[in-house]
Amino acid sequence: MRFTVDRLDHLVLHCHDVEITASWYQRVLGMDREEFGEGDRTALKFGGQKLNLRPVDASVRNWLTSEKVTAGSGDLCFVTAVRPEDVIEHFRICGVKVVMGPVPKTGALGPMTSVYCRDPDGNLIEIASYLAD
Repeated sequence: MRFTVDRLDHLVLHCHDVEITASWYQRVLGMDREEFGEGDRTALKFGGQKLNLRPVDASVRNWLTSEKVTAGSGDLCFVTAVRPEDVIEHFRICGVKVVMGPVPKTGALGPMTSVYCRDPDGNLIEIASYLAD
C-alpha cells in the first residue's frame, strides 16, 4: 500500500539548556510551553504544531532520536501574519540580532518575505510572511 504524508506534526530540537531555549521561544516567538511525558519533557506549541526540546545530554535509552545529536544545527522557518518590519521591531525590543532581512524568498505556498535570526543554540530561525507589500 502506498501512502502520502499530510502535514508536519512536530520536530525535535536538540539544545544545550532546555530552560534557556524554552524561555527564548516563549519570549521572542510567543510559543506556549507544555510539559509532557512523565513531566520530564518540554514542548513549545504554536498553531497545530510543536517543537519538542531534547537536551543533548539526555539518555538515548530514554529518548529515541537521530544518530547525531547536535545542538545548533537546525534551520527552521516559521510563518507569521505580520509584516517583516514588525518582526524586525519586535526582535529589536527583545534584543535579538537580525542576521538577514527582510529578503524575498520562496516558501511552500509561493513568494514570501523573510527575516532571519539565531536562537540561543545558534539554530538559524527564519520568520516568513506571505503578506503582499
